Amino acid sequence: MPTKRMGFSSFFLWLLFVFSILSFNVVHGFTGTYGVNYGRIANNLPSPHSVVTLLKAAKIKNIRIYDVNQEVLTAFKGSGIEIVVCLPNELLKDISVGEDRAMNWVKENVEPYLPGTRIRGISIGNEILGSADIELWEALLPASKNIYSALQRLDLAKTIEVSSPHSEAVFANSFPPSSCVFREDIAQYMKPLLQFFSQIGSRFYINAYPFLAYKSDPEHIDINYALFKKNPGVLDAKTNLHYDNMFDAQIDAAYAALEKAGFDKMDVIVSETGWASHGDENEAGATPKNARTYNYNLRKRLLKKKGTPYKPKKAIRAYVFALFNENLKPGPTSERNFGLFKADGSISYDIGFTGLVASSAPSSLLSFKDIGIQGWFRGSSYSWVLTSWAALLLI
Repeated sequence: MPTKRMGFSSFFLWLLFVFSILSFNVVHGFTGTYGVNYGRIANNLPSPHSVVTLLKAAKIKNIRIYDVNQEVLTAFKGSGIEIVVCLPNELLKDISVGEDRAMNWVKENVEPYLPGTRIRGISIGNEILGSADIELWEALLPASKNIYSALQRLDLAKTIEVSSPHSEAVFANSFPPSSCVFREDIAQYMKPLLQFFSQIGSRFYINAYPFLAYKSDPEHIDINYALFKKNPGVLDAKTNLHYDNMFDAQIDAAYAALEKAGFDKMDVIVSETGWASHGDENEAGATPKNARTYNYNLRKRLLKKKGTPYKPKKAIRAYVFALFNENLKPGPTSERNFGLFKADGSISYDIGFTGLVASSAPSSLLSFKDIGIQGWFRGSSYSWVLTSWAALLLI
């Protein structure tokens, strides 16, 4: 009958509309433009289940973890949060030897959690090229190929991206952005890796830290330029492009290096970026105020879904480092103070997570006891800010 047919057609169009909106911001397992790294080198962190509650309250849709911890992956089942897991550096050499070892690893650490836990990527090591272990450089490509082959055989390659994040150490130079190239000693390993990633549709992941650049040369770098604050900016004379913040410049430097290596079509994702809230005496700029300013302005920048001066049509996507302060991390004091949140779930500083804003208490006092499952329905102590359905798509 015409009326029924009309109703079905309208319902179908409505479903198509909803699907198009929901899928608009999803790119290769990255919902929106904002994600967070969930590091766990600490002895005082909350349970993974509590972390899931926190992430949902903050409306964080994307995380990266640095291993394949069973408790973490189980806790994220049914959460809807997109996860990138990591094949740790210490396993690369073993996995590079043969496909059977890669298959065993995937079957043990990835496949059992699907599809409930949304594992959308496998990071092959972290900052391998440029590190001190040349044998790891040599193992990176074969390990990547073996993991991808295992995913293919398990029919998972279309939903799980294989990639590897790099530090700025892979570049010979990065200023001005257009001059950036890969280091000569690294290029012989990087180019075959990029060729493989290009063939399978993976992106280039870079750990971009204006904080590290600033603390290494505070006398010559304008801190306002590093913090997204008002400043004269920098002009790249070759491209005549103006940069008003270092973050954009670091991303465009990566694009320039990729272009010179022959991979101008490859997208860049920032796998780590952040600012330390505390540091040693020689770690310039490591203050709570600067950390809050950087992370607040970064989040605001990412939510605009804008590109860079060189790639204006490619929205920047980035994972912030890190979810928590990690009290057991080695190295300078800054390494233990990158967290957006403290171990009890209270925020280190307010950067505008609307789901964590309470109407009757300072946001800095919120903790896990306030965002427990029962807390969602409690109206006496805290009145949670509810955002519209459309606002949920912003992050």
